[in-house]
Amino acid sequence: MKQNSRYLGAIIISPLIIFLFLGGVYLKALVLIMSLIGMNEFFNIMKNKNINPLKYFAFATCIIYYVFNLSLGNLFYILMLLLFILLCIPVIDTKYNFIDIAVTFLGLLYVGVLFSFIPQLYTKDYGSLLIWIIFISSWLCDTTAYYTGRFFGKRKLCPKVSPKKTIEGSIGGLLGSAIACGLYGIFLTRYIPNIAIYHYFIIGAICGVFCQFGDLFASSVKRFVGVKDYSNLIPGHGGILDRFDSILFASMVTYYYVTFILGI
Repeated sequence: MKQNSRYLGAIIISPLIIFLFLGGVYLKALVLIMSLIGMNEFFNIMKNKNINPLKYFAFATCIIYYVFNLSLGNLFYILMLLLFILLCIPVIDTKYNFIDIAVTFLGLLYVGVLFSFIPQLYTKDYGSLLIWIIFISSWLCDTTAYYTGRFFGKRKLCPKVSPKKTIEGSIGGLLGSAIACGLYGIFLTRYIPNIAIYHYFIIGAICGVFCQFGDLFASSVKRFVGVKDYSNLIPGHGGILDRFDSILFASMVTYYYVTFILGI
């Protein structure tokens, strides 16, 4: 029954692939919706610890960022303005405190901004091709880590954060991501001849590391507040943040590598 629900959940989120092909305003709109849902999940579970984020401030900032197509540089000024306003709130309304402010800011950065690297990458030269690295690395890292850990895992990786994850599974995930991205890079040479193949293996390896950090961070948050999943939005998968936790980290890694190492 559980396996069937996971298949149903996979079918529900599969239209994402269509939006990756469409790109442009369609992809941005989808990612904005996912960002808002993800932030709402993040803020809602914080209530288990009596934390009361100002989520509508975060929602409004996220919408402004996406709708007005602000650059990452301009985002800095928006974030500083938001922080400035938020720091005044506990003085005006004492039911809020500095922890509420910090969690509000973290939720916007963790979900809204990290998700935004997906459409940001798409707008670059060859972005419609390079964007697939984010998903290939994440999906293959998760899959190979799971099966490697299942069949060969013996030594625990982070038992206090995620008891089922093993060192062997982690290594399998890293290799799976690196090899998959490398093979995809070989395919891309006919379309992007000016990027050496070894870069794809490197991006895949780095994503293979940080996809797992993304997964473990999400687990640490859920363990802290005492929930199994962020929500039950996607059958068998949990919420948006349960399914896209590693993709959030992979999107930033890929964007930064393409921007600062490859210079695109």
